[in-house]
Amino acid sequence: MKKELAKNELEYIDEYRKNGYYRSFLFKQGALVETESKYPYQPDEISIVAHHRYEGMSNPEDMSILYVIKTADNKKGTYLLGYGPTADLEAAEFFKDIPEKNYALNSDIHKLV
Repeated sequence: MKKELAKNELEYIDEYRKNGYYRSFLFKQGALVETESKYPYQPDEISIVAHHRYEGMSNPEDMSILYVIKTADNKKGTYLLGYGPTADLEAAEFFKDIPEKNYALNSDIHKLV
């Protein structure tokens, strides 16, 4: 029987880090920047391995999406994007611009590629 994860962003991030997705990304000046190398990735250089949506337990307006990312040069990590009333609209548009072919069909944390 596989272990089920709690519905908490930090627990998912921790689990992905254990599976090699340890890099951090920031959205800056229209690009997704890997914090260590400072390389600014464009949408066509990003693949979405998985994504998870969250709604706050105590505040339904506290919403976010955890993106699990693999770059064209094989850097793996995560990015947490707020959405709803507090959304960073520019970052949300960036993720909409990632080509559909770059989104994996499988979002099961236990079957990462």
